[in-house]
Amino acid sequence: MNSNKFSAAAQFPSITLNTLGGDQLDIGKAQAGYSWQMVVVYRGLHCPLCTAYLKQLESLKQKFYANGIGIVAVSADPQHKAASHNEKMQLSFPIAYDLSIAQMQTLGLYISHPRSEQETDRPFSEPGLYIINEQGQVQVTDISNAPFTRPELESLASGLDFIRDADNNYPIRGTY
Repeated sequence: MNSNKFSAAAQFPSITLNTLGGDQLDIGKAQAGYSWQMVVVYRGLHCPLCTAYLKQLESLKQKFYANGIGIVAVSADPQHKAASHNEKMQLSFPIAYDLSIAQMQTLGLYISHPRSEQETDRPFSEPGLYIINEQGQVQVTDISNAPFTRPELESLASGLDFIRDADNNYPIRGTY
């Protein structure tokens, strides 16, 4: 299968998904009150590492919000699985669901088949994280092919604090 890998500063694609709150959300567009958007793609209900990561993100969300960065979490899980997962996690930021294989490929994500029916019943994406700036460009991206490698959230929050400080005039990196 082929996937697009984003170039730094590329325009984030327009992908609209339903959320557990009953809204439709263009996942790359900043939400009301925020000028940037963080899109966290997680593997789904079957992944205990995703649960821990999203709970940690919930505990640190104010650091991102303080920098004008909204948050949305996204998975390929159907609505009932996403809702069941959020009952365990109690996340307060939007949770989008039903990310399709074509959308995963558009986002440049690695896609895995379930190891067994006990894991899950459909292909799913491995973790991905995107920070989209006010121009709709990919400011920061991290895509993994395994659940064990993801950006450390405290470090990410500190780095984004530095990037967002206008005095630093920090450009999008990796554009050579």
